[in-house]
Amino acid sequence: MLCAAIDIGSNTTRVLVAELIDGQLKKVMEQRAYTRISKAVDDSGAIGPDKIEEVGELVATQVRLARELGAVEIRAVATAAVREASNGPEVAAAISAAAGVEVEILSGEEEGRLAFIGATKSLGHPVEGPIGVVDIGGGSTEVILGTVTEGVDQVRSWQIGSGVLADELISSDPPSAAEIRKVRDRIDDIFAGVEIEHPEQAVAVGGSATSLRKLVGTVLEYETLERGVRVLCGDPAADVARRFELDPVRVRILATGVLLLEKVSELLGQPLQIGKGGLREGVILDLLNGSANGSSPERLAA
Repeated sequence: MLCAAIDIGSNTTRVLVAELIDGQLKKVMEQRAYTRISKAVDDSGAIGPDKIEEVGELVATQVRLARELGAVEIRAVATAAVREASNGPEVAAAISAAAGVEVEILSGEEEGRLAFIGATKSLGHPVEGPIGVVDIGGGSTEVILGTVTEGVDQVRSWQIGSGVLADELISSDPPSAAEIRKVRDRIDDIFAGVEIEHPEQAVAVGGSATSLRKLVGTVLEYETLERGVRVLCGDPAADVARRFELDPVRVRILATGVLLLEKVSELLGQPLQIGKGGLREGVILDLLNGSANGSSPERLAA
């Protein structure tokens, strides 16, 4: 059975269509657009009408594509940018009306739970013992601890992400040494006094982590992350994007994502393996589990 997950994030709006085959998700279609909702927030904390209309039209197109491919269940979720906006419920309702599928605003805890499911079920090998999942988004950072057998034990969420940090502290292209220092200082302030139980292994999901696969490989530790910072600060974003076949918009906010990953890796006491699945995969697996229990998770807007 084909299912679709639409993730309205702070940086990107993505759709994934997939089905479960032999216990693993088989991806049929993935698509993303850099909608940068977090940059469309006014002084009152509200997302502007032009951005709401843009995202509503995009989600409507993603829903149509998913249905044309045969997706029988669709779940659309919104994360930090909509969650923190002063008009978040109105934004979700407007996008729902445009797309014909209800948009659910996830709490940080629910976002973490779904990311944990998607990350741990997509590793492709048995996992024993405590595992940490790190989800660096555009507007928030989640650290989820648990086990594959028992599920999530703890979700920690901070209202800071790669897009927010880049918008506030980086204006140069490439980022200057002084700007990187300011980002490091801000991250240190945010996580001052934070202690996190050390798992036996850790997985990183989200756009920052997956983009780094092309820059530094599949394991993120201090040396590889520092190399990533040097690459991102050595040349303009357009040049780095061409060299590593990345989107220039992603490259412009990637340095802050790298620095967040570095800090969280330090707190976990573990290098981070780049995961093959995350929030969208977790949404689909949750949909399939709901269907198996006799529920009908697709939420149609009135």
